[in-house]
Amino acid sequence: MKRTKKQSGFTLIELLIVIAIIGILAAVLLPNLLSARKRAYDATAQTCARQIALAEEVKQIDDGTYANSLGDLDAGTVQSCDTSVMDITFNGADASTFSVTVSHHQGTKAFTITQQGFQ
Repeated sequence: MKRTKKQSGFTLIELLIVIAIIGILAAVLLPNLLSARKRAYDATAQTCARQIALAEEVKQIDDGTYANSLGDLDAGTVQSCDTSVMDITFNGADASTFSVTVSHHQGTKAFTITQQGFQ
């Protein structure tokens, strides 16, 4: 029996080439996407550290002393500092100085901020 219509479709070689191209693209893009996530987590921690520094300076102006914990600071100023996803450590704050270290649980960096700025 003769076929009157030409059968159309993809050959096995064409499918393998498409799968190989998708695999190469995934191998190239996936590490970049993962590093972008880490940079975003680090940026969030850095923003939190800056907000804590601002809140510390406001507290110093208002009360004449620096805070020893996040709870002592104005909650509105440090609202983006989510302690469930960030480690926030106050290092020996007293009336004349403060030092706070902030790192995101998923990030790669810890940010320490003092009166002089980031360290």
